Amino acid sequence: MDNYKLIEELRGGLVVSCQALADEPLHSSFIMSKMALAAKRGGAVGIRANGFEDITAIRQEVELPVIGIVKKDYPDSPIYITATMKEVQEVVEAGAEIVAIDGTNRERPNGQSLEEFYVEIRNTYPNVLIMADISTFEEGKKASELGVDLIATTLCGYTDYTKNVALPNTELVKSLSDQLPTPVMAEGGYWTLEDVEQAMMAGAHGCIIGSAITRPMEITKRFVGKIAELKLME
Repeated sequence: MDNYKLIEELRGGLVVSCQALADEPLHSSFIMSKMALAAKRGGAVGIRANGFEDITAIRQEVELPVIGIVKKDYPDSPIYITATMKEVQEVVEAGAEIVAIDGTNRERPNGQSLEEFYVEIRNTYPNVLIMADISTFEEGKKASELGVDLIATTLCGYTDYTKNVALPNTELVKSLSDQLPTPVMAEGGYWTLEDVEQAMMAGAHGCIIGSAITRPMEITKRFVGKIAELKLME
């Protein structure tokens, strides 16, 4: 499948983020591969996954497009989503068609600029699609001008300067979709059918959902929290 067709495969569809961190009960490449299979059978058009082992296992289980990332902390930067070429290489070698990178304005590891990082990826892997995870309109605009293939609102609410923004930020999706030529994936805080409907009406190319589908511990916490609230009102 060529890159244009791959992006079109995502249009109007749901991408399911199949991730579990090391301290979570479902942390297992085998389990994530089965999560991906369940998502495919449910009608998902793509998968977002973290790490070489998970991406490899998912790639063997489903043929859907995979948006790959590697989460790693660096002491000199707050950026942890596919922060350097080492992580990009892991994503590509694992078989992901799309590599998602942090596209925020924050300081990057080793002082590398986003522009430099983007050019290095393009030169090294010219056939791989690049998606920029951003938190503001300005960051999305910059990523679009650089030439990324997709923009995702993933990091809205997770940068210091957006931590007080209510999620999901459908207005950000609308602004990006209305004013930029790059396809926009709505991601971050999408929990309900109404949330997804609003994102698609705002012009999203597609929607990426993780916690509301694949993180039962977080889902349980939401219900438990609501019950606790009701008890306090008695």
